[in-house]
Amino acid sequence: MLGGTEGRRRRGRQRMRWLDGITDSMDFDEEFLETKEQLQKLQDGNHLLFQQVPMVEIDGMKLVQTRSILHYIADKHHLFGKDLKERTLIDMYVEGTLDLLELLIMHPFLKPDDQQKEVANMAQKAIIRYFPVFEKVLRGHGQRFLVGNQLSLADIILLQTILALEEKIPNILSAFPHLQEYTVKISNIPTIKKFLEPGSKKKPPPDDIYVRTVYNIFMP
Repeated sequence: MLGGTEGRRRRGRQRMRWLDGITDSMDFDEEFLETKEQLQKLQDGNHLLFQQVPMVEIDGMKLVQTRSILHYIADKHHLFGKDLKERTLIDMYVEGTLDLLELLIMHPFLKPDDQQKEVANMAQKAIIRYFPVFEKVLRGHGQRFLVGNQLSLADIILLQTILALEEKIPNILSAFPHLQEYTVKISNIPTIKKFLEPGSKKKPPPDDIYVRTVYNIFMP
């Protein structure tokens, strides 16, 4: 539950925990759905605008749709650029990176025989389509961040994606020296470094129990 002073979150996946955890000023609680009945109760109570999670309660609102939630929290905590041009670049980079991150999110739900094939597919897409874009951006402007002179939502989503890929493919950045340097720098920002340490709000990758729970709740 995005809770206490900030609000409450009910959700089925872990898409926004990075943003929550890194914005250190946020005080939140989190509720995970564990049964179909919990989801049905939310739907029957008109808490879910489109009858699906995630849902975040914040500032007197019930927000749904992942990207809308990301934008609101990022803007609230000054992670969404200083002007229209920066916001558009951030949004463009985030949308591209989320295409890759979605593959990682869905990976645990694949059949065992398909998981290794999908790792190869993700690696190919990252190396050919996505990482060259960000390598060129970082090489071209020579700055610490992707957009402007401060941390943004684009940096957070890209770092989350890189680290998740490195868990499966340790040498995924071997051909991208600027991204290697960038990953080290962003990972050592104090709030991010704290979030990445053991015992933080960061959750481990989904295990078999999590996968079974999601199937039991959301599958007919």
